[in-house]
Amino acid sequence: MADPDEAKAPLFDGAEWDFETIQRSFDAIESVAIDDLELDVYPNQIEIISYQQMLDAYSSTGMPLMYRHWSFGKRFVHEVKAYSKGANGLAYEIVINSDPCISYCLEDNTMALQVLVIAHAAFGHNHFFKNNHLFRQWSDAQGILDYLDYARGFIAQCEEQHGEREVEQLLDAAHALMPSSVFRHRRPPHSSLADERTRQRERRIEEERAVHYLWDAFDHPTQSSKTDEEARKRKREMGLPEENLLYFVERHSPVLESWQREVLRIVRNIAQYFYPQRQTKVMNEGCACFVHYYITNELHRAGLLTDGAMLEILHSHTNVLTQPGFDAPNAMGINPYALGFAMMQDIQRICTDPTEEDREWFPDIAGSGAWRDVLKDAWANYRDESFVQQFLSPNVMRRFRMFSLTDDEGKPFYTVDAIHDERGYHQVRDTLAHSFDVSEHDPDIQIVDVDLMGDRHLRLNHSVRNGVPLNKKASEATLGYLQQIWGFDVAFEN
Repeated sequence: MADPDEAKAPLFDGAEWDFETIQRSFDAIESVAIDDLELDVYPNQIEIISYQQMLDAYSSTGMPLMYRHWSFGKRFVHEVKAYSKGANGLAYEIVINSDPCISYCLEDNTMALQVLVIAHAAFGHNHFFKNNHLFRQWSDAQGILDYLDYARGFIAQCEEQHGEREVEQLLDAAHALMPSSVFRHRRPPHSSLADERTRQRERRIEEERAVHYLWDAFDHPTQSSKTDEEARKRKREMGLPEENLLYFVERHSPVLESWQREVLRIVRNIAQYFYPQRQTKVMNEGCACFVHYYITNELHRAGLLTDGAMLEILHSHTNVLTQPGFDAPNAMGINPYALGFAMMQDIQRICTDPTEEDREWFPDIAGSGAWRDVLKDAWANYRDESFVQQFLSPNVMRRFRMFSLTDDEGKPFYTVDAIHDERGYHQVRDTLAHSFDVSEHDPDIQIVDVDLMGDRHLRLNHSVRNGVPLNKKASEATLGYLQQIWGFDVAFEN
């Protein structure tokens, strides 16, 4: 940027905005983001939408295109009622992990807030989506919009051909199984979402050929596998155990038609698209907050933002980063925005102005001055669990007053087992990092066996973690949905 001491006219003066002002502000934001922070972003598409459109985006998981389902309408009604009663506010923006990156900005935002959210979404989130390894490996930013358009059209076509009720029942089952229908421990099979239309016919032919022997088996029952060796061979051929329930049913269900398999594939692909976001909430929001804070301060320092605009930006920034006390009525644990932003600012401080404690904990980066490189490396190569494990410092632990508790179910009290000392800092960091490991907190349910030539009963296993069992009512209802699309009995192994 130019010399900050050189007098410049502010980008705007007042709350009102127009598209010319937004374009001028976007150009100034982009200059800092690219030339100073050296961010690498997808091309940007900024859309200004009404609060009704924002509520509609809420109801369809924030996506610009989505197939029809009653649950989206139910959520829309809920959001409208909550908003009209003042129980819920609206987000300043929604950003889509796509190429181009789409940022929805609320038309009711003041011009100062438009600057904040463009810096936050169009450059902070955008850079994170494009560069983080989870999004690069597990999602298809270039193909997602085409795929959603294909999915909406395909499901609408299925409703015309097979009836809305039948499609709705299939989607109900698929949505119920969505949380257990992502690949957590291995890469998903390579699939370019943009090419779905061209490959659809070939897949259908192959699927029908692959399950043809099953239909023969209905008319000509065969002997169930008897020996242990036969059972082991069967499991190897079917890739068991399998953690992705919809993936297995889509490939092996004896009763589904080709169009039904395609609907299950659509639902699980969308579930996989969102899975990296669950693993990077702290990092993603922390990156966006750090970027918007840095950019707006640079614009203010250069005279491009007035003091009034900067005060409004800081007010909104502070509201987002508020960390309620543990006993506050609205306390919901650690605010991911607050923790991510604090850790990233702390990395900047460690690189430029380290203490002796910092040099001991972070010898590779303390005093290096290369905070941009360190942050960009972290944004690209870590997820929440590993980011906290690597970069959470005693300084941030003290600021957040962190300590570790043990809850022994056999005792009527909690035990404080880690405080602010050398051993305690390490234990607090380990405990907090573990709390962000999504795979440790989602139920570990896997399909472990099925004899397609025998009784065709689907057998599952649930690995209990930390003594937490499945909710009996919810698990029975979900098993009912699984049995519906499998076509035969489904049960957990004892």
